[in-house]
Amino acid sequence: MGKIVAIANQKGGVGKTTTAINLAACLAILEQKVLVIDLDPQSNTTYGLGIQKDDVETSVYDCLMNESSAREAIMETETPNLFVLPSSIDLVGAEVELAHATNRHGRVQLLVRELQDDYDFIFIDCLPSLGVLTLNALTAADSVLIPIQCEIFALDGLGKLKNTIRLVRQNFNPELTIEGIILSMYDKRLRLANMVVEQVQNHVKDYVFETIIHRNSKIGESPSVQKPVIIYDAGSKGARNFLNLAHEFINKQHVVEHQTA
Repeated sequence: MGKIVAIANQKGGVGKTTTAINLAACLAILEQKVLVIDLDPQSNTTYGLGIQKDDVETSVYDCLMNESSAREAIMETETPNLFVLPSSIDLVGAEVELAHATNRHGRVQLLVRELQDDYDFIFIDCLPSLGVLTLNALTAADSVLIPIQCEIFALDGLGKLKNTIRLVRQNFNPELTIEGIILSMYDKRLRLANMVVEQVQNHVKDYVFETIIHRNSKIGESPSVQKPVIIYDAGSKGARNFLNLAHEFINKQHVVEHQTA
């Protein structure tokens, strides 16, 4: 049974989509079968994985609101072992439509139950807000992966998200855990960035991944060619960062399995 991981942070611009695309692709390169569910109506994850808007016949919106088959909606990417359940602009309306729907917080949970046995990992790329779609993702997930930008308000956003996770545990998903915190967009030349790394590691050391994602031009360029950075430029620092993160992520799963065995 595959692990379901929501990639979330209420703060925008912290690297959620970049993490979803590139961590998933690196895990796929390491022969893990991975699905990414794009739960953001901007569809940046869908586009960044090489899927053209006109090629999407059935989106995650149709699966959530019109009971379309999720299996039939899933699309292959150019990266072996990597699949995407695409988003569309229609998802904007889902926030309003779900507000008065039955089981409005459990729609994504029903969707992933249908798919969980087909993949090693299912990542859900969330919106940068605490709306009904993000709550759906957190209700469906086994754990939350939290990217944090190395800038001054990083800890403030983290505190709000941890409070949200606590509320989700109390009301919808008592088994939800924090998978880990990823420090992203790091520039070692900046004193502020180094201060943030030190602060985060001091406050939430047990959750922080050792791998830090540096600012890298290839990571920034890869969405323009609709490829993960490991496919766009495998020798770049950005690709090496995400490949190291993927190895660390897998090793963490093995440690947890050993502890619970």
